Amino acid sequence: MEDTLRQCETKPIKGETKLCTTSLEAMLDFTRMIIGSETKIEILSTSHLTQSNTLLQKYTIMGIKETPAPKMVACHTMPYPYAVFYCHYQESKSRVFRVSLTGENGDKVEAIAVCHMDTSQWSRNHVPFRCLGPNLGPLLYAISSQQIILFVFLPLLPCRNRS
Repeated sequence: MEDTLRQCETKPIKGETKLCTTSLEAMLDFTRMIIGSETKIEILSTSHLTQSNTLLQKYTIMGIKETPAPKMVACHTMPYPYAVFYCHYQESKSRVFRVSLTGENGDKVEAIAVCHMDTSQWSRNHVPFRCLGPNLGPLLYAISSQQIILFVFLPLLPCRNRS
C-alpha cells in the first residue's frame, strides 16, 4: 500500500504525464485528455484464451504483430484495498505488440507487449535497471491481464492496385 501511494505521489519523469485514478471513467477522461477527445480509442489487454490452474510455466512465442499506436496511455492496477489505476503517457516513442503464446501445457495467451524506445529519463532504481543493469536501451515488457493499453485507433487503409 505504501508503494502505491509513493508511486502515485511521485513527480512524473521528464516527458511523462500520469494520474492515479479509482474509476474507469476517470481513466478514460485522462486518456481523452492525452490523445484527444474526438479521437477513437482502442483498448488492449492480455487475454488468456484457455482456462488453466497452472500458475507458472514456460511459454513459446507463436507470433508477433505490431499494432500502430502513435500515442498510447498505459494503465496498471495497483495493490490497494480498493481499485487504483496508475495511468501514464510518455512523450518518447513506444511500440505496441500483440504476442501469441502457447504454454507447455497447451494454454494459449494473446499478450500485449510494449517497447519503450527511450528510457534515458527513467530512474536508475526502476525494476528493469535493478535487474538487468543501468545501461539498457529500448525496454520491452509484457502487460499482465490486469493492465490495459489505450491508444489512438488507426484504421488500416485499403491497399491500392499498383498497375
